[in-house]
Amino acid sequence: MTEHFKLLKSDHPAYWVVLILLAVFSAVGYGAAHYMDVEGHWVTGMNNQIVWGLPHVFAIFLILSASGALNIASMSSVFSQKDYKPWARASGLLSICLLIGGLLILVLDLGRPERLIVAMTHYNFKSIFAWNIFLYVGFLGLVVIYLWSMFEHGLNKYTGKAGLFAFSWRFVLTSGTGSIFGFLVARQFYDSAMMVPLFIVLSLILGTALFILIMSVISQWSGVSFSDAIVKKLSSLLIGFIALELFLVVVFHLTNLYVTEHHGVEYFILFDGQQYTVLFWLGQVLLGGVLPLLYYFSTSREKTMPELVGLSLAVVVGGFSQLYVIIIGGQAYPLALFPGKTVSSTFFDGAIAHYVPRLPELLLGVGGIAISILLLILTMRVLPFLPDNRAHEAN
Repeated sequence: MTEHFKLLKSDHPAYWVVLILLAVFSAVGYGAAHYMDVEGHWVTGMNNQIVWGLPHVFAIFLILSASGALNIASMSSVFSQKDYKPWARASGLLSICLLIGGLLILVLDLGRPERLIVAMTHYNFKSIFAWNIFLYVGFLGLVVIYLWSMFEHGLNKYTGKAGLFAFSWRFVLTSGTGSIFGFLVARQFYDSAMMVPLFIVLSLILGTALFILIMSVISQWSGVSFSDAIVKKLSSLLIGFIALELFLVVVFHLTNLYVTEHHGVEYFILFDGQQYTVLFWLGQVLLGGVLPLLYYFSTSREKTMPELVGLSLAVVVGGFSQLYVIIIGGQAYPLALFPGKTVSSTFFDGAIAHYVPRLPELLLGVGGIAISILLLILTMRVLPFLPDNRAHEAN
């Protein structure tokens, strides 16, 4: 069956409003990065104890989502699910745009962005950060080749192989991102091999959910609708990922509770962490996991597109909460240098770190998301990424 694609062309009033807002937020995000660069990081909530703040939560959120956004294309070319094929191009483009937005946040939060040149020319291969430079760049290159094989009819026969390479690479990429925390022994909540599968499944959830949310809006502008078949499959796919993530979260915490030296940080996260405990139970577990599962299985009828959008929005909030708890909550709890002993000094040893995000951090993170979506929309204006109605009618 031949698929037909078209450019994003819309005279919908909301389209232009959103486009202007995205441009404004992108500019404001850059302004926030410039402000932090000029004034220094004292204008943020970050300090010597919390060195990765809200911008890093946004950055990891986008990087994981980039990997997971390729799900739809992978389901089409790797697993031969033809219902996903009309949206494969958009899936690949979204993954590229989300990764670019996430990396921009990281670069602009460095304080000295020009020093990125040093990181690109001098590599310490004992550092997981050095590995990730190759993983990110390699992912961008492979997805570009993957999309090229979709656009060029003469290369369509290689789409399956290109998709398989991209599919494999994105798991390596997400494993590398999870290993940043899994290999880090200087934080009590990290230092666990379970971080890798947790991040892999979380990327599948976030990428699928963001694809649904963003494409549901763009499809309304362009006059394209999701077929009933793909709505059904996306619902099942998303719910399956949510159930798996909840299972891994339970295993992760039970594993930590088995080890005596982790009892303190587990009690902190689960019961005594104030905002981190609230985000864990209400954001990550309830809103991002339990409620979507209960809603999905509460009725046997097929879910509609609005219901799928609602489920996606809930799991995006839950996933962001999970990253906030892992990244910032994990830093807030001090390393147990001497388990069973109380340690205190003028350098806050043994004390819970205090962190409150400030406006520049929030604006930089939102600006990164805005740039990702703006780049997505503008690219769709010049290249045919969207399926037209004939493709949907054929399905």
